Amino acid sequence: MTVRLTLLCAAAPAERDVRFGDLHLDERALGRARAVAASVAGALPEGASCRTAPSERCRRTAQALGFDAPVVEPSLRDLDLGDWRGRTLDEVAAADGAGLGAWLTDPAAAPHGGESVAEACGRVAAWLDALPPDAGRVLAVVEQAVARAAVLHVLDAPLSSFWRVDVPPLSAVRLTGRGGRWNMRTGVPGTEVLGEEG
Repeated sequence: MTVRLTLLCAAAPAERDVRFGDLHLDERALGRARAVAASVAGALPEGASCRTAPSERCRRTAQALGFDAPVVEPSLRDLDLGDWRGRTLDEVAAADGAGLGAWLTDPAAAPHGGESVAEACGRVAAWLDALPPDAGRVLAVVEQAVARAAVLHVLDAPLSSFWRVDVPPLSAVRLTGRGGRWNMRTGVPGTEVLGEEG
């Protein structure tokens, strides 16, 4: 059987002063999620499962899409940014510019005392490969780091490419997998958020 997995990046606030860590979704961000809800619901067959990262923003995005009780998947959590949690990028750059530079260029670096990009990518790859063949159609509302990590795993791309994968809020990464092999499917302009059945 083929697993059809859509990773939908959570909504994000329009704030300019975004901080590392779980983001509070304002009504505007939730409204954007509600605006794509019909496309999401229309692309999923009845009985399809919804999973979500444990963060408030992922759970609230899933609820705004119409999923009241998504399955929380701890392996889909965001990068653990340790001491940087709650700080802005500018604050981290001012306090630890060298550490920030290392984190952005070396996937094994974890100057914040949390999780390295390499560790996060390994965690996401393990979750993908552990999905059972009969999982069917799955929607997972995830953090952007998780979507990036999944793309790298599916394409067998080097971990140094992590920051080169752009996954905006409410964008979808569609994957199909069978027998331990994953493929990525890109969208066609004008199709629904989750794409057409193929």
